[in-house]
Amino acid sequence: MHSPTHTPAPPRRDIQGLRALAVLAVIGAHAAGWPAGGVMGVDVFFVISGFLITGMLLREARDTGRLALGSFYARRARRLLPAALTVLIAVTVAGWFLFNRTRGEQTLWDAAWAAVFASNWNFAAQGTDYFADTGAVSPLQHFWSLSVEEQFYLVWPLLLLIVVALVGRTRVRIVAGVLAAAVVAGSFGWALVQSDSQATIAYFSTLTRAWELGLGALVAVLVPLLRRIPRALGGVMQWTGVAGIVASLLLIDPTGGGFPAPWAAAPVTATALALAGGVGGDPRHRHLFPLTNPASVFVGDASYSLYLWHFPVVVFAAALLPASEWHVWIVLGASVVLGLASYLIVEQPLRYAPFLGGMPRAEAREPEPEPEPVPVPVLAVATTRPAGWTPGTRYFPGSSRPAAPRIEPAAIAAAPIPVAEPVVAEPATEPRGSALAAWRERFAAQVFLATAGLVVVALAGALAVTASGHGPRFGLPELAPAASAPTVSGDPTADLQAELAAAVTADAWPDLTPSLDRVMAASSGANPAHDCFSPGATTACGWGSGDAPVHIWLVGDSTAMAYAPAFRRIADDSAGSIRVSAMGMYGCRFTDVLVENDDPQVMAGCQARKAAVRAAILADAPDLVVMSNAFTLGRTVDGTDLSADALIAAQRREADTYGMGERMLHLAPPPQGVSLAACYTPTSSPRACDSAVDGTWRTMEALSERAARDAGDHAMSSLAFTCADDVCPPFAGSIPTKYDQTHLTVEYAEHIAPALRQALDTAGLLTTR
Repeated sequence: MHSPTHTPAPPRRDIQGLRALAVLAVIGAHAAGWPAGGVMGVDVFFVISGFLITGMLLREARDTGRLALGSFYARRARRLLPAALTVLIAVTVAGWFLFNRTRGEQTLWDAAWAAVFASNWNFAAQGTDYFADTGAVSPLQHFWSLSVEEQFYLVWPLLLLIVVALVGRTRVRIVAGVLAAAVVAGSFGWALVQSDSQATIAYFSTLTRAWELGLGALVAVLVPLLRRIPRALGGVMQWTGVAGIVASLLLIDPTGGGFPAPWAAAPVTATALALAGGVGGDPRHRHLFPLTNPASVFVGDASYSLYLWHFPVVVFAAALLPASEWHVWIVLGASVVLGLASYLIVEQPLRYAPFLGGMPRAEAREPEPEPEPVPVPVLAVATTRPAGWTPGTRYFPGSSRPAAPRIEPAAIAAAPIPVAEPVVAEPATEPRGSALAAWRERFAAQVFLATAGLVVVALAGALAVTASGHGPRFGLPELAPAASAPTVSGDPTADLQAELAAAVTADAWPDLTPSLDRVMAASSGANPAHDCFSPGATTACGWGSGDAPVHIWLVGDSTAMAYAPAFRRIADDSAGSIRVSAMGMYGCRFTDVLVENDDPQVMAGCQARKAAVRAAILADAPDLVVMSNAFTLGRTVDGTDLSADALIAAQRREADTYGMGERMLHLAPPPQGVSLAACYTPTSSPRACDSAVDGTWRTMEALSERAARDAGDHAMSSLAFTCADDVCPPFAGSIPTKYDQTHLTVEYAEHIAPALRQALDTAGLLTTR
């Protein structure tokens, strides 16, 4: 006997239109910054996915009384993996050759996490702020949403399988509805909590996103009831839902907080309304022409490949293309070309490839003819049809049929009525080559034409942008000529300024020692003061002779730690006249208010560290205390924003507790630079990594100097050590200046030690108290 077969639902053109709207919004937000809420297109995708997958599973349970999870996951793999793996491989290879080594290696790890559908937890663990404009964005960051979906579908079908096993096919919808409602309520409640307390994790977490897929699942559960909705009312629901989605994309700014909860509820609810309204009626939904026209449907069909390719294009373009008015158009064009090529060449053909189990073979062969079957007698029944009509045939009034042989009633009564045995068709034994031939016939021309078109468009586009001067510069970077090195004058500050000025005007990278790849990889771990600025530190670092007449304390957050190698060299080169003690905590502002930090360890230990440093300074009575904190804005742990005035005042109140008077020095940190991980590539110019002095730094520096004049202590700018004519280059001489946006490299901190010592001497701060 044949097993029941699963009946697929007819395709809905409005859903493909919703996918087109969602993917275009996401691409626009990433490539052009418009619409403001375009990233919420991902939330639209979540609801659609929950609706479609749950509907498919429920129909299978209804038709067959079971769920074939093996087949389900095989279909998901054929649907997702070919295009996704193509993107992962292409981006990893491109990143290895086009990014700096540190970023290339990170891209490789990001690809590994994405390949096992755990990308969202990888970025959450890294503390990635999805909306932060740090520049060094992973080209695979958008894979987080695919990971959320697949994690949901590792659990949700298993739950439905258990439901089918326990209650059978008749009650599966009721129990599935209860489960979906519980997922929506629990996940949304947790999203409300975590969006407020840990917004970065909440953005990527499956636990705070499951409600969006769950709401789509709930709509799928209610399909039998939704079919009863009058078609006119359903149309109104659809238009209302689409309007709600568009309004959400245009009006909601996810960067303003409260995301994913509660603000994602607007596009999610609107999508659910649009899906629910379209359950009944014609699947083509012609009244929704903006979404159901052929162009929108095609974009919806290709939305997966478009989504996969657009973000790597955005990220690579930011690193390789010079700024120009054509930047956005180049990004959009490349995203469309690569996305459509991937859809036509990879996604569709491999999804249906017979060698991957994609194109079903014939259900069964025609049964072999049986020799001389025994006729089955036909019972005579009362009928108004004319003589000659054969039961089982259509009757057309006015037509005639051949007369059937007359059968005597006695013969009917005497003859036995045989019962026909069902004929069970054997499984198909169609030659394998036949399925391959059918597949080739369907896709060969498409793949050939799409590949040819991709090559032609790529070559034409590359020639166009290169000829216009808006394209990337390829080839190995030239080294700066040795003759560009400034003349040494013997004045440490003047020589340092000359090196910085030469770096600002350089068009090519010199042979840096150490390399930027090396200092970025080492990060703060190479700093000799790292251990005494970590959350678990218990003692201060110390350099120089214990009998030195001048004792200096260096305190503050990670910017003070970055200055530590300079003070260590000052102590080492002082011939035993200077001793330096250093202690602080990275991420912990030395202010009398607790400034919020993402690291729980820092928040737990910051106040105690400041108290310990205060006690040590009061006990030692040093000759000079140097305090350095970041010149960036912040907020208190209760969410109150702290202005530049408030932060400088809080820093000085903390310093006043040391009782140092005029022997207190507030040393400004270096101005914020650009992200080296983003600006430095093997093909980039060093000018791409030059940065201007930012406005917040200028404000806080001015406030610090004014407060020092009023209090009678000292404030020192860092511009003489890090910038020339208000431009801060990524190197000076042959030494990288920073390993990230803020912190000096160990080698450069040691390099500025003579100039820093000269500034301290000029201010009269290196004398005994």
